[in-house]
Amino acid sequence: MPSPFPGMNPYLEGYLWSDVHNALANKIRQMLVPKLRPRYTARLEIYLVEDTAPETEIGILYPHVEILHKKQTQSINLPFGSSAATATTPAALKLPVLQPVEVRIPSIEIRDTAKNILVSCIEILSPVNKREPGLTAYRQKRQRLYQANVHLIEIDLLWRGTRPFNHPRLPNASYLITLTRAQSGIVEIWPILLQDSLPILPVPLREPDADIPLDLPTALNAIYDEAAYDLSIDYSQMPPPPVFSEAEMDWMRSLLAQENLG
Repeated sequence: MPSPFPGMNPYLEGYLWSDVHNALANKIRQMLVPKLRPRYTARLEIYLVEDTAPETEIGILYPHVEILHKKQTQSINLPFGSSAATATTPAALKLPVLQPVEVRIPSIEIRDTAKNILVSCIEILSPVNKREPGLTAYRQKRQRLYQANVHLIEIDLLWRGTRPFNHPRLPNASYLITLTRAQSGIVEIWPILLQDSLPILPVPLREPDADIPLDLPTALNAIYDEAAYDLSIDYSQMPPPPVFSEAEMDWMRSLLAQENLG
C-alpha cells in the first residue's frame, strides 16, 4: 500500500523512525550503485552515537524507555537514636535513572573505486543530530567533511529539533534538504512543506563527471510499501509531535479522509 502523503509522511517520525532511517539508507545505496559504476560505488557507513538525553524522546522515539511508579505513602522505620520529630517526608514519586541510549546512524558514502577516496556523503538526520549534545558533534562532522573536500547532502525529514544548518534567510519549512558542494562556499537548499513532493536530488561526483540523480520520492515510497508501514500506523491519531499548524492539520485531515484513513 502506498503512503497517502505526496512527500514526507509525518507518521513515520515516531517510533518507526529507526527502521525508516535504516531502510531509506539501504534503498538509496541500492538505487545509486548502478548509476555510479564502474568509477564509483556507494557504501553504508554506520556510526554510533550515545543519546544522553533520551527523556526528550520518551513517547516519540523511545516509547518504552521509562515506566513511572507512584510511590504510596508508607510508615517509616526510624533508625536507632532518631525520633518521630526528625522523620523525613517520603518522596511522592520515584523515577528510574535514564541511561544513555546507543543509536546506530547509517549514512551513505560515495567513494571512487580506484583509491577508495570519499567523494560524497549523504546524511539522513536522526533526532540525536538535532539536539544537544549531538547537535554540536554533528556540526563538527559537517565541518570536517567540508575541510576534507567532500560533497555533503543532508536529508532532514524530521519536523522536530534544531536544524544543523542555520541562516537568517532560511525559509520556514517542515523539512529541509541541503547540498554543500566541496569548497564551493554555497549551500543549495530544498525547503519542503508538508504538502510538497520530495525532490529528485543531484549527487555530485568528481569533476569532470556530471551529477547523478537521486530519486528520493521513489526511494521513500518503496520502503513504505516494502516494510508495510501502513499496518503499524493509526491514522485516526495525531502524528508525533511537535504539533503542525492548524492549516496543515486541516489539510492532513482532508487528505486522510479522502483515503478513508482518518
